[in-house]
Amino acid sequence: MGTLGFWRLAQADPDWIAAVDPDGTEHRAGDLLARSNRLVHGLRALGLRPGDGFCALVPNGADGLVLYLAALQAGWYYTPINWHLTGPEIAYIVADSEAKALFVDARYAEEGTRGAEAIAAGLRFAVPDLPGFRPVADLLDGQPGTAPEHRTAGAAMHYTSGTTGRPKGVRRPLSGLDPDDAAEFTTFLLGLFGVTPGSGNAHLVTSPSYHTAVAQFGGTALHMGHRLVYMDRWDAEEALRLCERHRVTNSHLVPTHFKRLLSLPEETRRKYDLSSLRWMIHAAAPCPVPVKRQMLEWWGDVVYEYYAATEGGGTIATPQEWKAHPGTVGRAWPISELLIVDDAGEPVPAGTPGTIYMKMAGVAFEYKGDPDKTAAGRLKDHFTVGDIGYLDEDGFLFLCDRKADLIISGGANIYPAEIENELMIHPKVADVAVFGVPDEEWGEQIKAVVEPAPGCPPGPELAAEILASLEGRLARMKWPRSIDFIAEMPREPNGKLLKRKLRAPYWEGRGRAI
Repeated sequence: MGTLGFWRLAQADPDWIAAVDPDGTEHRAGDLLARSNRLVHGLRALGLRPGDGFCALVPNGADGLVLYLAALQAGWYYTPINWHLTGPEIAYIVADSEAKALFVDARYAEEGTRGAEAIAAGLRFAVPDLPGFRPVADLLDGQPGTAPEHRTAGAAMHYTSGTTGRPKGVRRPLSGLDPDDAAEFTTFLLGLFGVTPGSGNAHLVTSPSYHTAVAQFGGTALHMGHRLVYMDRWDAEEALRLCERHRVTNSHLVPTHFKRLLSLPEETRRKYDLSSLRWMIHAAAPCPVPVKRQMLEWWGDVVYEYYAATEGGGTIATPQEWKAHPGTVGRAWPISELLIVDDAGEPVPAGTPGTIYMKMAGVAFEYKGDPDKTAAGRLKDHFTVGDIGYLDEDGFLFLCDRKADLIISGGANIYPAEIENELMIHPKVADVAVFGVPDEEWGEQIKAVVEPAPGCPPGPELAAEILASLEGRLARMKWPRSIDFIAEMPREPNGKLLKRKLRAPYWEGRGRAI
């Protein structure tokens, strides 16, 4: 140990440009190091101790990176919050995570202020300034930029949802390691893809950093000495421009990005020099075989795929392996095991679909505050997120279906139960079901089927009224794109909704398991 990890690298080469904001502002490693050190000193003065945590509602860029780096060297849990959420949704995460501080960027002032009601006024900090918040300068002023004493590794605690719809923090025990050693250990992740360390590399951050994989791959790249180049929002041509400008070697993408890139005019696609690309990694949603083939033809053998979850992983498919097994999401990582079982929990033969369980060496987790959910997803020392798939004779994993009800739109997980609960509040809704339907661009879009209350005529006016009722209560990314009406919802005598009967007609001929 001893050559990798941001803190070591920043001390050895403080002038290394470690991060580039979406507006082009470059940040020296030495400056980021000093800022994260000052933040540790400031939060310790506030009373934070190892094992505590804080939340942040901040956009992609160096400000969020500094928060992340501070937590990871002081033994704290760092929880980045989805900036599409509404005030009550933000407040739930702040309270549930037992945050000892909250950081809100001025861009998200309205919902961030509503969410901040879950934490004491003296623990709210604004970037740069907001009414009712303390400026971050209050924490940093007078604090030294030198390394804090008694450093110990912290961790990110991302929130994920189950089919019950309430987000749960995926909390791993703190390792007690020296932060530098812990950082070096994390580099095994990119090492699985053959990624090499060194400042000649650049990692393009294409998606919001509150996503587990985006933060993990970006953080790992930084610890390997790569420059992080942040995008504020996805734009296909801008991504190509940044790849050329910064000689990007690696990134983390989702299939929706591929679809947007392939939809660019041929002259635009050919305009940019992409010869630096080496490890363009994707996951988060099934990638259609024709889309993947086109990307490999365009970019060459640099498109890698993997399957994992916030809880752990996973599999990896190199370009060569994918071409030999089209449609696979890969074979198990060297530190992971895959187990495919039937409904009785018994292993199934190769080629037979079943529930996918995974085991990752040395990595345990719990859903914070929900031991029942933690236990429900376990089979001995394996865990599942409820996906269905099969292994071929060579051990390559193929996905048949996502979770029974999970909607994956543009790589984002959307959970119908949460949406159904909000829609059911409407007085003109007697019953409701929410599920994903095919969408050429996003993979899936959100569909709601509503049984109107007696005396309420179905139609566009009622649909518009129901959608409008979600304003301020549910993030717009979770709003149904369309509402259909039904005279009576199909339910079993015990009340169980037969959602597959509703979903099947929309997927007819699309090959989706239901």
